[in-house]
Amino acid sequence: MDQAGEHMKVQVLQENLQRGLTIVGRAVAARSTLPITANVLLQTDRGRLKLAATDLDISICAWIGAKIDEEGATTVPSRLIGDFVSQLPPATVSIEVPGNGRQLRLECARNDSTINAMDSEDFPRIPELRDGVTLAFDPKALRRAIERVEFAAATDDSRPVLTGVHVKTDGVRLTLAAADGFRLAVADITLAESPSESVEVIIPSRALRELSRLVGESNEQVEMRINPQRTQVLFAMTDVEMVAQLIQGTFPNYNQLIPAEYTTKATVSVDEFKRETRIAAIFARDGSGIIRLQLAPGEGGQPGQLTISARADEIGDNEGKVDARVEGDASKIAFNSRYLQDVLNVLSGSVALEMTSPSSQGVFRPVDENGISEPGYVHVVMPMLGRAGGGGPPGRGVARWPGLVRL
Repeated sequence: MDQAGEHMKVQVLQENLQRGLTIVGRAVAARSTLPITANVLLQTDRGRLKLAATDLDISICAWIGAKIDEEGATTVPSRLIGDFVSQLPPATVSIEVPGNGRQLRLECARNDSTINAMDSEDFPRIPELRDGVTLAFDPKALRRAIERVEFAAATDDSRPVLTGVHVKTDGVRLTLAAADGFRLAVADITLAESPSESVEVIIPSRALRELSRLVGESNEQVEMRINPQRTQVLFAMTDVEMVAQLIQGTFPNYNQLIPAEYTTKATVSVDEFKRETRIAAIFARDGSGIIRLQLAPGEGGQPGQLTISARADEIGDNEGKVDARVEGDASKIAFNSRYLQDVLNVLSGSVALEMTSPSSQGVFRPVDENGISEPGYVHVVMPMLGRAGGGGPPGRGVARWPGLVRL
């Protein structure tokens, strides 16, 4: 309902207004040819105040409790009102749009301000997804899966499909996958019930990152709805909704990139592995970003050993050792420092590293206390080969991934 011509007059609590502005502020366009997308929309909506922002790729709406004296809508610069409201005391904020609609007036305690406004009629229309296939998620399972996957998506736009996360259902199993040509992360979620029709879409990784933040520590169920045209996805909670444009295209068939077998498997404490990797990374950043791993089985009943090392000619070198349960042959492999840290940062407990040769991908799987791989997550990283060139992007010197990089 367009209410731009009316004189909006509402009262809200400062803390609620601040929370709502913070939530929607993450969708405000940082740089845009359309100036109004730097604004936030304030609009009365069925007894509450609706806040909305969009950068045309992602839109976020939040609803907050309000005492509404007059219905109406307006838009004001997001950063200005956000910074301003955050400094107000925790009291009632009175918001009013006087006659001409060109300004927003805010009063709180003894503070009285006006902010120049732009007509809500000119604000981009936020898509409303009323129908389409709908799925319901446990918030903690959803957030965990997103955090284990989204960082592996590509950050450059040379292959748009790789900047997204592939989401596919198979009965009650929903699988999220992301790959950037050098690594692949795959996580499963078990749904309470099968969707009415199968789903296969590519969601921008940034949208899922924002969703993870919106879910936070909430225990509230999250609904996902995909429009019939398969061009948009909606994520909805009670007071917050986010709509994102889906990425069109075909995602690589990543299952063929996960090796079915291994010749060496090392099971190690994630915390110990992470600590030694962080230390090695300090040396690696001056040595092409390479961290070398050596896997040695134990002898005579002794535990096996994982040696983590890095070397920089100008600086020096470092070597750390951790106990590991090593099955199979002694072996070695080298990884890009950041890729190794990224996967360890989303795991806890113990992790298994499976490999076949120094030039083949390494496979990371979370394992339980008995060393049994936990179903539901796998992370594959291509190794570094030889003396990788100095500096440069993380990909330099990484083994090319047949099939994925060229697809």
